[in-house]
Amino acid sequence: MKYLHTMVRVTDVEKSLDFYCNKLGLKEIRKKESEKGRYTLIFLGADNSDDKHALLELTYNWDPEEYTSGRNFGHLAYSVKNIYQTCDDLIKKGVIINRPPRDGHMAFIKSPDGISIEILQEGDALPIQEPWKSMGNTGSW
Repeated sequence: MKYLHTMVRVTDVEKSLDFYCNKLGLKEIRKKESEKGRYTLIFLGADNSDDKHALLELTYNWDPEEYTSGRNFGHLAYSVKNIYQTCDDLIKKGVIINRPPRDGHMAFIKSPDGISIEILQEGDALPIQEPWKSMGNTGSW
């Protein structure tokens, strides 16, 4: 068995692509539109993804639909080389860090559709440092 992808529904393709690609750093792998099914699928990958595995599938249904909070979905998780630098870069791009990396290991952010995203430090936790050590949570994660 191979892990292929995780699907999340999105309400605004432009906002979602800006968040996942321009802010989080994923890249668009492929896109499929179905006129008959009235949906668009956009597959995104991280640096270590190939064109078929470990992808995020954004599903945009053309007919308006209200989705409940992404919290019931759980969360997506990505590892990074330097969690402090990644969180600093995200803040500079206007992303709220809901759970700062106070422990040098884990942080949470949310997508425009409320999907929780866990960011984990690759390898061992980084030494605890300010301003992260004293930073409180913002909203839910």
